[in-house]
Amino acid sequence: MFVIGTAGHVDHGKSTLVKKLTGIDPDRLTEEKARGMTIDLGFAWLSLPGGNEVSIIDVPGHERFVNHMLAGVGMIDLALLVIAADESVMPQTKEHLSILNLLQIKRCLVAVTKSELVDADWLDLVQIEIDELLSATCLENSPIIPISSQTGDGIPQLINNIINELKRAKPPNNFSRPRIAIDRSFTIAGFGTVVTGTLIEGKLQIGQEVEILPKGYKSRIRGLQSHNRTLKHAYPGNRIAVNLTGVSHTEIERGDVLTIPGWLQPTSAIDVKLKMITEAPRPIKHNMFATLHIGTRETITKIRLLEKEKVYPGEETWAQFKFDLPQPLVKDDYFVVRSNNTTLAGGRIIDLNARRHKKSHLPTLERLSIMEHGSIEEQLLKTIELSEPTNVKDLVNKTNLEKKEVLNELNQMRQKKLGVFLGDKEVSSSSIIFTTIGWSSLKIKTETFLTDFHKKFPLRKGAPKEELRSRLNLNPEIFGLIILKLHSESILVEHQGILYDPKYIRKLSPVQAKIAKEYIDLLSIHTYSPPTDHDIDPELLGFLVEKGKVVRVTEHIIFESSVYSEMLDNITKYLDIHNEISVATVRDMFGTSRKYALAIMDYLDQMNITRRIGDIRILQPSKLQKL
Repeated sequence: MFVIGTAGHVDHGKSTLVKKLTGIDPDRLTEEKARGMTIDLGFAWLSLPGGNEVSIIDVPGHERFVNHMLAGVGMIDLALLVIAADESVMPQTKEHLSILNLLQIKRCLVAVTKSELVDADWLDLVQIEIDELLSATCLENSPIIPISSQTGDGIPQLINNIINELKRAKPPNNFSRPRIAIDRSFTIAGFGTVVTGTLIEGKLQIGQEVEILPKGYKSRIRGLQSHNRTLKHAYPGNRIAVNLTGVSHTEIERGDVLTIPGWLQPTSAIDVKLKMITEAPRPIKHNMFATLHIGTRETITKIRLLEKEKVYPGEETWAQFKFDLPQPLVKDDYFVVRSNNTTLAGGRIIDLNARRHKKSHLPTLERLSIMEHGSIEEQLLKTIELSEPTNVKDLVNKTNLEKKEVLNELNQMRQKKLGVFLGDKEVSSSSIIFTTIGWSSLKIKTETFLTDFHKKFPLRKGAPKEELRSRLNLNPEIFGLIILKLHSESILVEHQGILYDPKYIRKLSPVQAKIAKEYIDLLSIHTYSPPTDHDIDPELLGFLVEKGKVVRVTEHIIFESSVYSEMLDNITKYLDIHNEISVATVRDMFGTSRKYALAIMDYLDQMNITRRIGDIRILQPSKLQKL
């Protein structure tokens, strides 16, 4: 299904023509009917020969309501530019045409209305003026059809041209990422909240969970309608009404976006290609504020020019838009910039979630050029470079490409070794992707981290895994895949949550070796009642514990390893014969104090060798056979 949008100067007969074509009066407001002038968006639909229908959005032509006009033409497939024969081209005709050109509306029909009011010679002059007006725009060579809404002359020809233009129009994309730029929100008694708009790039169905952005409200679809017909499913290009549950119509406004959760993340800054219209009354200056119109949304933006301090009428440049509040935008969407009720410029979104750039930074400008005109491979590489590590889902959303197309291209890139892919052998939705440079950088950071850690703590086996994850600022899922890859490339070894360089060998210095021997000898002399006021470097003590030279049963009580083994052997033999043992028995068995006997038994409980029942211990059944 396709959507037609009207455009043109006030009182040139747009609404009258829509009513003549459809039988529906698009002026729905009481004030519009009283004033005889469209002041907000009107809606109708046209049944074409053969049974197909198209939606029609009728927009206001008065200069005071250009913001409403912009909300109506952002999502149309065919523009119907209306110019009255008796007045010809007027100021709003030119502004509306500039807007259509900025939004790159590729198909247009020009309806020269009120043809019954002028003679043939005048009508010829009007058509010549229109031809000149359309030249050098994206609507150049559009068909021009003189009509009369009063007599019906030219209406059949107009309908035939609509059919022909829509046959050549590109069908809407279906990327499984549905979104509706909402243009109305209201309530119907007995049904609740209803929003309307054109469905873009995806399918919706009854019962589906949806999200209203940028507010983040979650809701569910209770019902769908198009042209007063109930639907179970709605497809791209449909102009639809969506009945929502769980959200009030007062919480939703024109400009909000209805979509499915999980893919569209509002952004606070975007990079754009900005083109000034030749009729702009003044230049755009660096850091000036203006009104941005995109979809049905109207918001204030700060414009950062990336190449110069000013951009003049007819010029184009790279720019960045900065918002106070994040906006739900999509790459390649077109926009219009206005200031003081005047249209100044427009363009296309090239990069979402943009970083702040230096003025005239050549690598940034080159990257944006690639994002604008580069091949899919080049665009993917640049997108990965900006947000690595990334995944397929993020690449699909940031490049606005179809998932199947992205997966196919990534698999080719993998074969050509144009990136580093973590996960399955074939690129899939769960794959994590680096550029080769990005992966090399991560390896260097990891190696530097481990080298520094081993240097700072030469006696420790390695660093806590979480410490590296925090240093690299990665989420646990991605980090797990990275560790596997780093291990496969012999960059590190992971053991029980500890990471270390496989090439690193821990050694005691002669002084440390002497201290260690003296300490172990001291423990051996005092056997079952070792001193607890040991003065030994904690790092050296940790090394001895890890190497199994000593056993630390509490913070202060440490046994020489052979002594511990002897105690363990005697305790388990006793338990094997008597089935239970008390702390007092252990104390007497080794001729030590209760402090040491209790410490060793608590430790055996912790090691799951014994189990405490009241004042006695028994041998854990799971340990009995092993011991």
